[in-house]
Amino acid sequence: MKVIRLLVCGVACTLMGGCEARTDAFLPQGPLLTDEVSAGADHFSNWSAPINLGPVVNSAFTDFTPELSPEGLSLYFSSNRPGGFGATDLYVSRRSGPDQPWGPPVNLGAVINTSGREAAPHISRDGHRLYFGSGRPGASGTTDIWVSWRSDPNDDFAWEAPVNLGPQVNSPGFEGGVTLRLPELYVASDRADPGPDHPLHIYLSVIGPDGAFGPAVLVPELSSEGNDLRPTIRFDGRELFLSSNRAGSAGGSQDIWVSTRRAFGAPWTTPINLGAPVNTEFNDVQPSLSADGRILLFASDRPGGSGGVDLYMATRAR
Repeated sequence: MKVIRLLVCGVACTLMGGCEARTDAFLPQGPLLTDEVSAGADHFSNWSAPINLGPVVNSAFTDFTPELSPEGLSLYFSSNRPGGFGATDLYVSRRSGPDQPWGPPVNLGAVINTSGREAAPHISRDGHRLYFGSGRPGASGTTDIWVSWRSDPNDDFAWEAPVNLGPQVNSPGFEGGVTLRLPELYVASDRADPGPDHPLHIYLSVIGPDGAFGPAVLVPELSSEGNDLRPTIRFDGRELFLSSNRAGSAGGSQDIWVSTRRAFGAPWTTPINLGAPVNTEFNDVQPSLSADGRILLFASDRPGGSGGVDLYMATRAR
């Protein structure tokens, strides 16, 4: 558990008036509810065998918490590779098309990264907001969730100074690994029992009609006695993946699990282990689902990678 906790924490191994004047830019825009959740939800095939994203993206160090941009041409992730600003930084790799190779990763720079830890990026479906975990000054706990805005959803280096999501989402403990599907924000947290070796569980903050985050409450059907990490939700809000070392994980390692529900507000089913070929007896951790639900990215320390922890990708068809 301690090793994975370190990975999650990232320690393995303005415009005029500043952000205060732009707070409204970070609030969800448009209707909070959606008719995408319906009885005719899409069905998908089984997941393919995962492939390593290769030595251009992965390094000899720890590369983890991957996230695809909504159009699938930018890959965000965390790494402790040399040349960064702190313990772990956020990087981005670009590609010219969905079937083209990834280019060399580039550090997101000092607006996003600090001398501490930045990890677990999540990009909103409109591409304007970047949520991530950071222990930078102003955090209420060891790691808080922050959000940065950009006007151009295609400019990976136009992110403005981040704003803390505040005490409804963040706590004096650790928050890291967030996924947003309006009106719901899920986050992994140890707020009930803070401590560096204490497990994380899954919490939900519901966003009100005014765009304000509600208090984060435990989601018992998604949480366990183990360490529950980085939830990621499908576009229609009916499928959620997370990683956990709960009972049933191979060899007690982190595995990727999936839960479903029939609609927003309905209870989640008991998570099911994805099994082979996605999971192994090694740590398969911190999943992220693409905007169309067909690509699953995650980190793993399975043999055959470039470093201690590499990024992998599995796919499925509609």
